[in-house]
Amino acid sequence: MTRHKTPHPRAPGQVLVPASAIGGLSLVLAAGLAALGVIGRANEGIARRVSRGGVETFGKNLPAWSIWLAAVILSFGLACAILATPGHGRRALLWLTAVVLMAAWAPVLSLAAHAPEIAAPWIATAWSGVCALVYAANHRMACDANPASSK
Repeated sequence: MTRHKTPHPRAPGQVLVPASAIGGLSLVLAAGLAALGVIGRANEGIARRVSRGGVETFGKNLPAWSIWLAAVILSFGLACAILATPGHGRRALLWLTAVVLMAAWAPVLSLAAHAPEIAAPWIATAWSGVCALVYAANHRMACDANPASSK
């Protein structure tokens, strides 16, 4: 008696290599936008929205290395977390939570008299999450339940 396995419509997915690629490309996107000046204009717009006087009202700036370190940690971390989380709903909720928490940095930084320079980490995190959601939707992830094993 032989068992015939029906092929699964989606290819098996991995976590580490795709998460590294997604996080790296998200950082490349943020760095490219920074080189084009888009990040600076976005930070100025955010500063105008969270304060009455705009960028000039903030006495302190975060070091550039800390902004990019946050972008690295969040873009790679979110991609790994999404790819290792079972269920499309949970993945979407994880992405939405990360995006909202990133946006919540702006008023907190402005209350601490720091310029809210969150555009680069926010873009890297948001894009990383979107790419990880698309990857997980198109692949059979190991953390998802196997429909054949439940029979």
